[in-house]
Amino acid sequence: MSLLTAFNLHCQTTPDTIAFIDGERQLSYRQAGQLASQLSAYLAQGQIPCQRVVIALERGIDAAVAILAVLTAGACYIPLDIKNPPNRLNYIITDADAQIIIGTGDRPDWLETSARWLDINHLPPAPGKPSQATANNGDALAAILYTSGSTGTPKGVALSHRAMRNFADWAASTFKIGASDHIASLTPFYFDLSVFDLFSSLSVGATVHFVPAGLNLSPSRLTAWLAGHHISVFYTVPSLLSFIALKGALATTPLPHLKTILFAGEVFPTQPLQTLCGLLPTVDFYNLYGPTETNVCCYWPVERERLQNGQPIPIGRPACGSLLQIDDVTGELIVQSTNNLSGYWQQGKLNPALTTDNSYRTGDKVSLNGHGEYCYHGRLDRMLKCSGYRVEPAEIEAVILQRPEVSHCAVVGVTDSTSGQRPAAAVVLKPDAKLEQIVKPVKQQLPAYMHPCKFIVLESMPYLANGKTDYRALQKHLENS
Repeated sequence: MSLLTAFNLHCQTTPDTIAFIDGERQLSYRQAGQLASQLSAYLAQGQIPCQRVVIALERGIDAAVAILAVLTAGACYIPLDIKNPPNRLNYIITDADAQIIIGTGDRPDWLETSARWLDINHLPPAPGKPSQATANNGDALAAILYTSGSTGTPKGVALSHRAMRNFADWAASTFKIGASDHIASLTPFYFDLSVFDLFSSLSVGATVHFVPAGLNLSPSRLTAWLAGHHISVFYTVPSLLSFIALKGALATTPLPHLKTILFAGEVFPTQPLQTLCGLLPTVDFYNLYGPTETNVCCYWPVERERLQNGQPIPIGRPACGSLLQIDDVTGELIVQSTNNLSGYWQQGKLNPALTTDNSYRTGDKVSLNGHGEYCYHGRLDRMLKCSGYRVEPAEIEAVILQRPEVSHCAVVGVTDSTSGQRPAAAVVLKPDAKLEQIVKPVKQQLPAYMHPCKFIVLESMPYLANGKTDYRALQKHLENS
């Protein structure tokens, strides 16, 4: 079944209910459905099953309608972070082999592909009737979400209608989301957290409120906005919630309508979570765990009384019907789930990512506690989590090594109180080269969340006895520098 089946039903049964609110603009379910259907007519009149359409729009109503239109046309959406450097955007568009790009205004100068550009605000006369080609095949791809890649380039996590709907339905049921709920949507659509904001909400006829840009930088204004819009459910990353606990003026800003806070994407330190729970005593908190490849495969309803000892919180028990296993040798978490990705989209085709029994190896080390709950113990590889973003150090290293001034480099994660981790770089420069020659060019090629928070220059890299880079020694050096 399609990811839009429930949304389309609400367009018919509760057409006047407000679906989206974005500043002064709002759309009812009827209006959202009509706009999505009309836009889908421009996507080759809906005759593009399994083709890929890039969404080059800021988070908001236009981007949401574009996503609904792509799915209505039977195609797959690929959301961009349009603040990324042009080289990264062009790589993603080319790698996806996208046929159409939906944006605003004229075709941008940086765009190198021959893909068709559609200005969502100035469409030509409709080429045909509005499309009703919504995919009914659950295995059809619904979205490709590009994340940082360990090979030095972004990689696309391909998700089917069945996978995304399985999570959306589970979340709506588990967290008792209903038509009367007001959902705060702050997560960009290229994050898997947005599947809840968009599809869990629309599946039950709830109202999605797009949080104004910049409010995440002003927690007291954000809490005032949550209060003013009667927000009942908020799904975000722990780093922002920690900021709200510290600077959100919650002692003087009551949130009587807020009933549920979900968080995911990184570890939530126990102390700020305990503080936030104390400031919001009537709110239910849930820790949701899972890489983009599985969306959520584990969750923990926060038990306030267990926060007293300051121990790390568990990731909990299986979610979304997942079957979880722990590798006996490495402690790696292995996930069998309907949520699992269909594969990695690379160079215009879908490549396998699952084992022969359709399991996904997460690369995360876990254990079971005395309550029968899974506990997270970090990565088995080098991947970092920075404010909910997945960052592969190898991708940053590849950019640094392109600089002619650099002979060697290594990137590790250092602890950051606001974002959990930040990448930091150690470099060995060629004779007469200066550090300032590389810092700006490197940052210009990387998205902001991948910018190294510090650079240090070494005469040589530290190595282990086996000749491999000693990342632990580097991390200690960078933490203390």
